[in-house]
Amino acid sequence: MDTAVLLIIGCEIAFWVVIAAGLITRYMLKKDRLGLFLLALTPVIDLVLLVATSVDLYKGATATTAHAIAAVYIGISIGFGKSMIAWADERFRYYMTKDGEKPKKRYGMDYAVHYLKGFFRHIVAFVIGAALLAGMIYYINDPSRTEALGGILRVWGIALAIDLLITASYFIWPKQKKSTA
Repeated sequence: MDTAVLLIIGCEIAFWVVIAAGLITRYMLKKDRLGLFLLALTPVIDLVLLVATSVDLYKGATATTAHAIAAVYIGISIGFGKSMIAWADERFRYYMTKDGEKPKKRYGMDYAVHYLKGFFRHIVAFVIGAALLAGMIYYINDPSRTEALGGILRVWGIALAIDLLITASYFIWPKQKKSTA
């Protein structure tokens, strides 16, 4: 397996391991500062991935889908990172420590507005990831070596457009509570 693919997989695993370790340390071991420190390490994982991907390309590697996914991963991690950690924190606190409020289910306009905020995070992630992809394409300056990067950028653009349609649909047809009758 390509080292870039292994690195991306490793960084994704490390992201969730660091989050789990931070939550366990924070809530089960009652070490708030250490738990917050571990949670704050997630951007370091992004930096490791960015540096490793850059070094691989600098050494002359042809940009692959794995390199493109590294840029997507970094964009998503930055765009959604804080909200993903908050989501995990809320659920861990309620389900694992039986502390805190039960995570709220959203319906109607509340759900639509919440989903819209997620769409704005998707835009941030896309802009960051697209900038990284464009930077790699510009830096390499060889279309035969960057074809995969442009392909992922197009697919992600389509995914963003679909997400916009889904977001709009929740305002037109708000999510309803399932009846228990």
